[in-house]
Amino acid sequence: MQRFSLKKFLDSGSLFIWLCGGALSVSLLMIGGLLTLILINGMGYFWPKDLIQFTLNDGSIVLGEWVTTEVIPDSESVDKPKGHERVQLKVGNRDLYGLDFRWVDQADIVEEEYPSDVVAFERREWGNFYGRIKAILEGETLVASGHENGMAILSSLLDRTNGIQGQIHDIEHDEIGELNHAIEQARLQLRALELSGETGVDERATIEMQVQELEALYEIQNAALIALYEKLEQFRITVVDVAGEEKTFQFGSLVKYWLPNSMGVYEKLVMYVQNFWEVLSEEPREANTEGGIFPAIFGTVLMVVIMSIAVVPFGVLAAIYLKEYAKQGLVTRMIRIAVNNLAGVPSIVFGVFGLGFFVYAVGGTLDQLFFAEALPNPTFGTGGMLWASLTLALMTVPVVIVATEEGLSAVPREYREGSLGLGATKFEALWRVVLPCAMPGILTGLILAISRATGEVAPLMLTGVVKLAPALPVDGFFPFLHLDRKFMHLGFHIYDVGFQSPNVEAAKPMVYVTTFILVLVVILLNLAAIMIRTRMRKRYAGSSV
Repeated sequence: MQRFSLKKFLDSGSLFIWLCGGALSVSLLMIGGLLTLILINGMGYFWPKDLIQFTLNDGSIVLGEWVTTEVIPDSESVDKPKGHERVQLKVGNRDLYGLDFRWVDQADIVEEEYPSDVVAFERREWGNFYGRIKAILEGETLVASGHENGMAILSSLLDRTNGIQGQIHDIEHDEIGELNHAIEQARLQLRALELSGETGVDERATIEMQVQELEALYEIQNAALIALYEKLEQFRITVVDVAGEEKTFQFGSLVKYWLPNSMGVYEKLVMYVQNFWEVLSEEPREANTEGGIFPAIFGTVLMVVIMSIAVVPFGVLAAIYLKEYAKQGLVTRMIRIAVNNLAGVPSIVFGVFGLGFFVYAVGGTLDQLFFAEALPNPTFGTGGMLWASLTLALMTVPVVIVATEEGLSAVPREYREGSLGLGATKFEALWRVVLPCAMPGILTGLILAISRATGEVAPLMLTGVVKLAPALPVDGFFPFLHLDRKFMHLGFHIYDVGFQSPNVEAAKPMVYVTTFILVLVVILLNLAAIMIRTRMRKRYAGSSV
């Protein structure tokens, strides 16, 4: 029987293999646990929860959604035992109570029930309201009195007011938006004539006449908009909470309603899908704590696409020069060391560079040369989609250079020699043979660049991201893609909602939701690049990258 030898065991390297395997397993478990936590808290946000009604020992009634239950180890009250539990409820009705959540001690609860007639209203402001209908009015006319009568006509009236909201949205974003754009373009033309020193009396008169016509059309649309708002304000609803306190608000402030305690599993599942789609497709409300995150999703994806378009050509060209053309010596080694060191520079440093070079230097120069009529309002001399994308491209270009060099090194030498032996020039061999075989390595660099850039926030705060963007970078006005506009980003949205929100507790679910969507966006972007890389590997099997 052989005796165990510690020296032989250490020399074999098995200990380090097990340590590496254990560390990898722990890391994967931690990542899996984090993703599970995000998934549970993020996806659970969309499920319509039942409303619990507690009757307390002092005779008061509390209604709300169950949030969590916790144990209080020590109680300051002598009439309550140590270690008793308390329940946190989302009571809503913020405009009545001044808060969204309330803690209720289990020892104070006398009765617990789930009333089937309680209605949950989602509002555009002040969060949800939980209660029963008392009256519905149109102007000064009482349309319905009591909960039963109100519920009978609630759906039809809400559809009617939503139709008016749609008309208001069309006028504000289409008709008035187009008129404002045309008036602004005419103003810029007049300013350009002043700066050029041209008299252009006839041209100026024509433009001024166009402005007058546009302003007249604007007044017509504005009058129609005011009439729609007045029509919308005629519809009001009075509701009462479980304590009998009344609240009247306009129908136009309602988004939707549901009876959570009367809904079956299938109805809740349908509403779950609808809630998920609304978050993906709508704009944010209530300081980004309610509504959707579509502008942030759109801004994140567009920024990554523009960054990829910018980083791949420069990174690949730099790697080709260093690997295929540059004389291998001290200078080349120093350049490679500098490239590797750039990959470790903090992202905020790139943000400061992007602000100073791209925004102030390049953008300010472009404004002076091509957009002088818009000054002092900057066009490219302020943060925007283009400068944020280029800053991230500069930050991730070392990753692409290193991965591309490795991909070029993995192409067998015989491929180059065979191409040259058949009469191809060095450029033709590189373009038709070496680069296609190295494409999986190039795409690996792109995947790593996407993974890093998608979640970056610090440089974007200096180069173009904002809390709420008034318009998307894409619209129907020439040149259709407006890279000078500021944009929203999922990473900054998480920071803003989680740390800058005036109501942190109410914003917590949106933090998990946005985090889940950000992880999903990163996965989808990486999957797209991985699928392309896999196809390239199959097509050019000679690459071992």
